[in-house]
Amino acid sequence: MDKIKKYHWGIEDTVAQLRKLRDQSLENRQRRHKPPKLPSRRELQLILDGLSAVLFPNRLGRPDLTEEGIDYFVGYTLDCVLHELFRQIRRELQFISGNENNEISHQQAINMTRLFNAELPNVRALVDSDIQAAYEGDPAARTPDEVLVCYPGIMAVIYHRLAHILYRLGAPLVARMIAELAHSSTGIDIHPGAQIGESFFIDHGTGVVIGETAVIGQRVRLYQAVTLGAKRFQKDDNGMLIKGNLRHPIVENDVVVYAGATILGRVTIGKRSIIGGNVWLTHSVPPDSIITQASERSE
Repeated sequence: MDKIKKYHWGIEDTVAQLRKLRDQSLENRQRRHKPPKLPSRRELQLILDGLSAVLFPNRLGRPDLTEEGIDYFVGYTLDCVLHELFRQIRRELQFISGNENNEISHQQAINMTRLFNAELPNVRALVDSDIQAAYEGDPAARTPDEVLVCYPGIMAVIYHRLAHILYRLGAPLVARMIAELAHSSTGIDIHPGAQIGESFFIDHGTGVVIGETAVIGQRVRLYQAVTLGAKRFQKDDNGMLIKGNLRHPIVENDVVVYAGATILGRVTIGKRSIIGGNVWLTHSVPPDSIITQASERSE
């Protein structure tokens, strides 16, 4: 058997340089001491799996559930999930405050978790409307159950509706991490700040991008590669990007946006409008408009 040779890679020097860069980064962010831990992507994925099972125990929970055991399963799973969600929210609040022993963050996290729990029946009702919209809007869907367990758009919307609650309650980092877990799994990128009405359907879904301040009404349908984005990014007098301004589209009720369309800026797409494939749109359109590439070129 060949004797294992020990090579010298210069690891000690690399470790020292990385330590120096970490220290410099903390100085630049005005964190002179070790910062509190961030929320965990791994734990958040487990939380999302648990919440999905709580919302749809017969389809996304355990396959052996009996009618008598469903409520027990939902209650037990929800209790475990909420305890872990509380810890992740507390981590975010402690990270923001810079103090792992912040009692105010502890109590805030408890209150936010309670409020989140109270919203779950509303989430179930909204997702039911999304599933029905997908079933009615896609001739390839044979049952609503197929939509729930197979369609990436439904997974993305479930995650978004959960993340949006956390975003509104004051846990934007946890919310953003949930959104990125959905993005990684489905290719659909919905910022947790986006406001989305009932009966929302994303068909196919890959490449869809919905920005933070987008507002989407009821019974809206988007196809793959649609972007609801910002036209430009405003800067302050110091050249820094201005955060939080309204920069994404408003899409009113019963609008359909076909594949590859890009809608940019704080524009309004009027009710019942149809936006054709690959259209580039940076201005508002009135209700009942039909916008295609040919109509845009002719203007």
